[in-house]
Amino acid sequence: MQSAPIRGPVLGLEASCDETAAAILAPDGTILAEAVRSQLAEHTPFGGVVPEIAARAHLAHLPALAAQVMGQAGVAPADLGGIAATAGPGLIGGLIVGASFGKGMAIAHGLPFVAVNHLEGHALTARLPGVVEGGVEFPYLLLLLSGGHCQCVAVEGLGRYRRLGSTLDDAVGEAFDKSAKLMGLPWPGGPALEKLAASGDPMRYPLPRPMLGRPGCDFSFSGLKTAVAQMVPKLETEQDRADLAAAFQRVVAAVLADRARNALAMLPGATAMVVAGGVAANQGVRAALSAEAARAGLPLVAPPIRLCTDNAVMIAWAGIERLRAGLTEPLDFAPRPRWPLAELSAEPTGERAA
Repeated sequence: MQSAPIRGPVLGLEASCDETAAAILAPDGTILAEAVRSQLAEHTPFGGVVPEIAARAHLAHLPALAAQVMGQAGVAPADLGGIAATAGPGLIGGLIVGASFGKGMAIAHGLPFVAVNHLEGHALTARLPGVVEGGVEFPYLLLLLSGGHCQCVAVEGLGRYRRLGSTLDDAVGEAFDKSAKLMGLPWPGGPALEKLAASGDPMRYPLPRPMLGRPGCDFSFSGLKTAVAQMVPKLETEQDRADLAAAFQRVVAAVLADRARNALAMLPGATAMVVAGGVAANQGVRAALSAEAARAGLPLVAPPIRLCTDNAVMIAWAGIERLRAGLTEPLDFAPRPRWPLAELSAEPTGERAA
């Protein structure tokens, strides 16, 4: 694929769920500035993300964040080489806010616009110089682990993604959050459960290990969540809760490693195992996957913790990868709340980037 020149830094915009983010990256991937505004305070009273509140918060804060990172990077709009904004999948209100703001800037300053698939942003983070020296080479195995997604994906090239397995019910991050809620932990539950598990005995409570040892690399977590729900009424002390949290985390890590082992067998020639998404921040999960990757003679590539959750660095980088390939979108591109990776391509959908 012929590489197209990018005339200046790229502005990335992320507003797909409950974090508003902006970042400026140089064409070589150097991070010039980044900012993330969490909406934790807005959603905590409701115990989860409220889409309308999220969209209004994006609308209120995204322009200021974009101005902030451009100021920190010393970049004027006219200096930019393109705008990359998340256009799906995600909550439609936030997607409309982010994509519309990006399109407006592109129109106002005559810049190419890239509608970035949020999942592709996660998938390509491992190729960002600085995460791995020189970036990971295709093909590689991606474990996309978050509150909304749980997939094993063969990343074979830009726009070339083959799903090897996915969850049959709950996403792994959803299982963390719901199990944490059952244990009386605050939202967001994943980090709270990990913190509690640190003081627990992971071997005390026997929990089911769904799909472990089965062929393929699909996942299932609803039965594990049900087992936690049945165990919670029997807990009497804080140590009981810590032990259950540790047992839950141990089982999830073991299942993920087992599924990853099968996925690697389906992708001979993989250069690395890559883990991305919010659950990639969990140290127990990282340790289990690192051991599995080492067993296969491969490195485990995991982004820095700040780049595991939703961020605009990955969106700007995905935009750079697509701009290099001469790929942009027409300004009538509509945000897509559902946008599977398999529907992406590396073929131009708009005018070639200048």
